[in-house]
Formats: sequence, C-alpha cells, structure tokens
Amino acid sequence: MLDRSQESVSARDALAAKAEKGFTGFDRRFHSAIARLTGGLSPLALRQAYTDWAEHLLMSPDKQAALVHDAAAAWARFLSYCLHDGPGSDCPPCIEPLPQDTRFNGEEWRQWPFNILSQGFLLTQQWWHKAATDIPGVTKHHEDIVAFLARQVLDTVSPKNFPLTNPEIIAQTQKQAGMNFMRGALNFWEDRQRLAAGKKPAGTEAFQVGRDVAITPGKVVFRNRLIELIQYTPVTAEVRAEPVLIIPAWIMKYYILDLSPQNSLVRYLVGQGYTVFMISWKNPGSCDGGLGMEDYRQLGVMAALDAVSAIVPDSGIHAAGYCLGGTLLSVAAAAMARDGDMRLESLTMLAAQTDFSGAGELTLFIDEGQVRFLEDMMAEKNYLDGKQMSGAFQLLRSNDLFWSAAVHEYLMGERPPMIDLMAWNADTTRMPYRMHSEYLRRFFLRNDLVEGRFEAGGKAVSLRDIHAPIFAVSTITDHVAPWRSVYKIQMLTDADVTFVLSNGGHNAGIVSPPGHPHRHFQIATHKENDTYIDPERWQAAGVREEGSWWPCWRDWLDRHSGEKTAPPGIGAPERGFALLADAPGAYVLEA
Repeated sequence: MLDRSQESVSARDALAAKAEKGFTGFDRRFHSAIARLTGGLSPLALRQAYTDWAEHLLMSPDKQAALVHDAAAAWARFLSYCLHDGPGSDCPPCIEPLPQDTRFNGEEWRQWPFNILSQGFLLTQQWWHKAATDIPGVTKHHEDIVAFLARQVLDTVSPKNFPLTNPEIIAQTQKQAGMNFMRGALNFWEDRQRLAAGKKPAGTEAFQVGRDVAITPGKVVFRNRLIELIQYTPVTAEVRAEPVLIIPAWIMKYYILDLSPQNSLVRYLVGQGYTVFMISWKNPGSCDGGLGMEDYRQLGVMAALDAVSAIVPDSGIHAAGYCLGGTLLSVAAAAMARDGDMRLESLTMLAAQTDFSGAGELTLFIDEGQVRFLEDMMAEKNYLDGKQMSGAFQLLRSNDLFWSAAVHEYLMGERPPMIDLMAWNADTTRMPYRMHSEYLRRFFLRNDLVEGRFEAGGKAVSLRDIHAPIFAVSTITDHVAPWRSVYKIQMLTDADVTFVLSNGGHNAGIVSPPGHPHRHFQIATHKENDTYIDPERWQAAGVREEGSWWPCWRDWLDRHSGEKTAPPGIGAPERGFALLADAPGAYVLEA
C-alpha cells in the first residue's frame, strides 16, 4: 500500500514538473521579483481594494457628510478635553481604548501631557475606522483590507513607539541615564546580524529539540518521504485499549504539543494511561513542491493510521488534529466513513476549521489575485518559505508581535527572557508549492469541503458522513482559526460534538496544562439531534470553569474508551514497523 502511494506521488511530481515547464514566461519571474520587495503581498490586490473604497466613497455624499460631522464632533470633544485637562486635573477621558488594546493602560498615560497624545491618537484611529467601513457598494473583502491597512499605518505613528512621546521610555531613560538606548542599540545590532545570517532569535539556543523540548521518551516506528511516526513509551502499568494518534499542523513543527515537561500535552496523555502516537512532518524542500493535499492525507494521516492499527491491532483509534492537521483529519475521517473504514473511535479538533467562510483576518491576504501572485512567488523555489508565513502572522498582530517588542527591546533596552513557546514559534517550516496552492484555493477561496466539492481518493467527501463523537477546542483570541468559525463543526456533522472555548490564543490556549495560572474555559455537548444554538447565545449561557481544559478532555476520552489493559509493545518489527530511532526523530531536526 505504501509502495503504491509513493509511486503515485512520484508520478504526480513528474507531471507537475512537466507542467511547470510550460510557465517559463516573463510574468511569473516578474511577479516573483516584486514579491521579494512586498513580502509576498500583491500590489494589484491592494490597489483594487483601495480603488473600490475610494471610488464608492467619492460617490457617497451622505457618508462624506457623516465623516465630516464625526471629525468635527471628535475635534470638539478633543479640544474640550485639552482645555479642561492639565497637570493635576482629574478630567475623564473622552475615549477609551478597545479592550484588546493595552498600549495606553499604564498610569503614566493618564498624566498630562501624555494623556493628550493618547486621546488624540485613539480619536484619529476611531475616525479612520469609520472612514474605512460601512461605505455603500464596497465589497466586504476590500473594506476589511482598507480598514486593516489604515490600522497598520496608524500603528506606525502611535505615541507608544517614540521616545519623546512615551512616558515609560522617558522614565526609563532618566532612571538609567540613557543606558537603555545603549542596550537597545546592541539588541538591534544583534538581531540584524542574526537576521542577515539566517539565524534564529537570541535565546532560542536554550531550547534545543531533543534536549530541552520534545523530550518525552519514545521511538520512531515508521518513516516515509513525508512523515515519521513516534510512539511514546508508556509510564503506567496499564493503558486504555484505544491509542491516541495526534496529527499536528505542518505549518510549524510538531513539538508545540510536546514542549517542556511541565506543559507537554503528550507527556500529560501518557501519564494518564494512554498509548500516544505523534506524526512528525518532514520539512519540504524544492524537490517536494509537487506534494498535494491528497499526498498529505495518504502519506500522512492514512499511513500513520495503518501503522497504529498494525502496532495496536483490533482496537479503535482516538485521532486528534491540531490546526491544519485537524482540517486534514476531518477530510480523512469523512473519506473513511464514506468507504466504511470504522477505525476511528473519536475525533478531537484542536483550533481546527472545517468551514472557511469566516476564517478571520487571514482572509485579508487571500483572493484570486493575491493567490496567483503568491503562486508565482512560490514557483521560484517550489515552496513557501517559513519566514514569509511567520511574517503574515506578525502583520496580523503587529501591535503585540512587532511594535511592542521593538519598543521594549530597542528603546527600553529590555529583552524579555526566551520561553519554550517563543522558541518553537521561531522554528519555522516550509510549505510545498502544490499543497499550499490547493489549501488556499480549495479551502479559503472555494470552501470546497463544506460545499461538497472536496475530493479524497478521487471521490467527494461529506462531513455529514462522520458519526464518531467529536471534541472540538477553540480559543477566544485565536486570529488563525476564530472560535466562531471552529464552532460551525456542530452544524456540519451528524455527530455528538463537545465544544470547548478556552481563553488564550491559537497556541497558548491549546498549550494549557493543569496548574497554569489565569486559565478558564466553557464547555458543553451538542447531541446529534439537539437543536442548534448560535455561538453568541452559547457563550452567554455557558458556565465558566476555572483551570485547564485538559482534564475534561481526558475524562471525555475515558468515557469513549474501553477497559485498561497491558501496554502494547513499542513498534511491531514482525509486521514491518521496526524501531528506527529515538524520539524526537530526524525530520524535526531538519532546517
């Protein structure tokens, strides 16, 4: 079975290579050169959004009048505030920042004259948001792009970012006689040198894979051109009969779920009496550009399931998918249900989307023109570089991931200590040309999976065919897989869905071990025949529970598992699954 799959992938690679020879014109090379200057963003896509906005605003005198009125009202409020405010004044602010905007939360920003600066900036930001939105005739996609770009431009001139307008920097400079700028300059120089040399950020050396992170004991029991399969060593005298197979995303490396011992989800599951298997994806290179989504399903999920079934025979399997790995798992599960393959005892979806119609701010970078531009850029190397992917995520959260970091490290002279999650985030991977193109087109642009057009094994799949119980986890501030988008799994399958909404973001909300401070979540089960509850009503009615959601997942797995039994052997040499290497294996170490 594996040989046939590999042969099909090789044949597909050859066809892709031949097809590529037909695109040797100037357009692709021209677009690729521009992409290197724009960070992969299509200037035409941005111009189309701006033109759509500007022309409709020009043709909307009512909106223009409303904006003039709003500007006059804002200036009147601001001038009134300035006149009544002053040193020692207790004048209430004329505008409060949004809940997620923490730039001006410090007490120093409430003192004159810095409160004047922050209030003026927030009023300007509010006005530009009104100017960019609710213009009759502008497409929602273009409106979102213009609002996003306006926010990015304004963020660059925030008073938080400049030494003379930031009271925290001024206080630090006075206290340290300017040494903060000296340390900041050294930090800046070190970061530029590392960037030029292609090195990881400072401090990541303290988190070496296999020494400090990804250290849960185990063995690589299977390897093909795309994955290594790790089986972890049991630590309990008995285990549940059903093993757990984890399918992480291949956008980043697998050990997000096996970080340090105190926050490793793998170690937690093993300690709770489960036999755990983990897929470790190979970091693709130029020769892997022809790999598509079907290859990731066959050589990834299905090959891993076959290996787990051989090592732990005659037992159902609990499959868990994280992010893109969860999306692929849903495709595989639907195909298995269609074909009568009943090996899946349950599905766990961790921050994983199936319906991409509300996929959040990532869709800002995804339309036909932008995807074609990105394809031309990828064609040069046959993959999408990990730095370009991480750059897009940084752009989505520029306040938190760029400007705030720049202020603290370069102006305050304070480099925060590196943590395991940040070190993992810097360990980027590449995306094969064909797979990434299919992912963007078939999921984001066309939403084929929920429209019944997505094919696996040459035939369309339907999520309605899935009847195995589902445990779906989402996080409140997830900018990659917004929780309302993840919530839609309840409408798309004929299964019992236990839905969890945890605080935190896409990564920190999932890596949420017991004992982690300030963690809370909501949880409820939607039975197959229950009536639908919209996400807002669900959130309003849900009871908040303190702590980690991990124990709830363990209890849920226990309820869907059989009796405990002796742990299975590691690997199965007699069935062709020999012990190939110690965990974490070789693929995760590839740069």
